[in-house]
Amino acid sequence: QVQLQESGGGLVQPGDSLTLSCARSGSTFQRDTMAWFRQAPGKEREFVAAVWRGGNLYYADSVKGRFTISRDNAKKTLYLQMISLKPEDTAVYYCSADPNIILSQVRIGTSYKYWGQGTQVTVSS
Repeated sequence: QVQLQESGGGLVQPGDSLTLSCARSGSTFQRDTMAWFRQAPGKEREFVAAVWRGGNLYYADSVKGRFTISRDNAKKTLYLQMISLKPEDTAVYYCSADPNIILSQVRIGTSYKYWGQGTQVTVSS
């Protein structure tokens, strides 16, 4: 059974940095495509970043240059380093994983089978 557990969220000021982690239980971590999505109050869930099982990285335009996704296969952990945070980055951030995603699906939330419970990131002065 695959489980995902996010951590690292919190309250920060605009311009601050924060790193989210997602610990994955179960085997075959390195075969998964893994991603971060977020959902702000009153808005739909949106794609943030993904690392395809082949290693390709993908980012939403709104976070490109500020967020960095990475994975540590030995630790079975996914990371999201966030710098220059803005109030509009405020959301619940979710980690997701799936071993069967193809390239054209990496930005589509419904393509992912496994999800974490989310971690709140609030950017406010």
